Amino acid sequence: MKKFDIPNFYRSSVISKLKQIRKVNDPRKKDFSPASLDFGPVKFIIARHFGFCYGVENAIEIAYKTIEENPDKRIFLLSEMIHNPGVNADLQSRGVKFLMDTYGNHLIEWNELTPDDIVVIPAFGTTLEIQNKLSALGIDAYKYNTTCPFVEKVWNRSSQLGKQDYTIIIHGKHYHEETRATFSHTVRDTASLIVRDINETRFLASYILGEKSDEEFYSFFDGKLSAGFNTERDLNKIGVVNQTTMLASETEAIAMLLKETMIKKYGAENLKDHFADTRDTLCYATNDNQDSTIALLNEDADFAIVVGGYNSSNTSHLVELCAEKVKTYFISSAEKILSKNLISHFDLHSHSEIVTENFLPQKDQVKILLTSGASCPDAVVEQVIQKILSLFDNVRSIEEVLAEVFE
Repeated sequence: MKKFDIPNFYRSSVISKLKQIRKVNDPRKKDFSPASLDFGPVKFIIARHFGFCYGVENAIEIAYKTIEENPDKRIFLLSEMIHNPGVNADLQSRGVKFLMDTYGNHLIEWNELTPDDIVVIPAFGTTLEIQNKLSALGIDAYKYNTTCPFVEKVWNRSSQLGKQDYTIIIHGKHYHEETRATFSHTVRDTASLIVRDINETRFLASYILGEKSDEEFYSFFDGKLSAGFNTERDLNKIGVVNQTTMLASETEAIAMLLKETMIKKYGAENLKDHFADTRDTLCYATNDNQDSTIALLNEDADFAIVVGGYNSSNTSHLVELCAEKVKTYFISSAEKILSKNLISHFDLHSHSEIVTENFLPQKDQVKILLTSGASCPDAVVEQVIQKILSLFDNVRSIEEVLAEVFE
């Protein structure tokens, strides 16, 4: 796999060594069991796969090269390049400005741009409407395009199916940049509909089987349908794709439910005429990180820490997986570990940071599950490890512990 040129301050010698030994021992990535780093009074059990994925490293490499090669030009990011506060803050410190927030609200108006400006497309991609708008302003929307190749793979598969008259069912959050972009690309070729989760898919299945009315359908999916969506015409042939950061297991469950629905309506012998197999559009990195987290949860531990941006979809799903099995703290950086007694962490239910007291249990050895999202630098994970180690006495050195891993 390609190696990317990203700033060294995002890398970690500790995490790099750990990942390298796992790669050497498991080159085909068949072993999803975690690694253990035993420091004596605290033991970290670390997921097999975590941190920057291919698409994120590609985006970071392009963004920093763009800054380096264009010192005299104004550089704008369409929106957050990736959902990591540290990365976005560093880009802003170098003079990069955001045109929009993550919901598409303008921070800088289009009329403030000139043809001499550079606009970087984020890893999530963007809509055809925005691409056309940039072109109309004389700005090449493709020259500094960091769209993840796996997102583009979803678009390409959707286009293929659309040209065969399949309606595209997108598993995603309708407000998320990637889903908005995927929706824009799919509606160019075919009808499209967005489902948030398995519950919304159950509603769709009920409608297809005649258990819901037209009025209920259009009300339920208001704002999530392509223009002119006609249920009589557009729900005869369907294929499922996803926002690549969603839970892969849920995408598979959604596809299976809709497959079973089409069998009930049209018969198993006619399935190929009504349902497309789209399993090849699932993102490998999302799958690997989620499968590694599931394997991580087989280990006995006092709690889990998940590191990443609070608005990161893929990270929030790792948090959800962990929270089903063990007390979980979702933090964006080591700074959120305030002391041996206090940790500030993000609560997915209230969508706010809360502070928990006495998060470290009083025992001879504290066992901590650790993973991070696909937009989280390894350096931040190491900082979390170092911060927690600083709260204990008589910890073994990192060099000694890593030496054991290499044995």
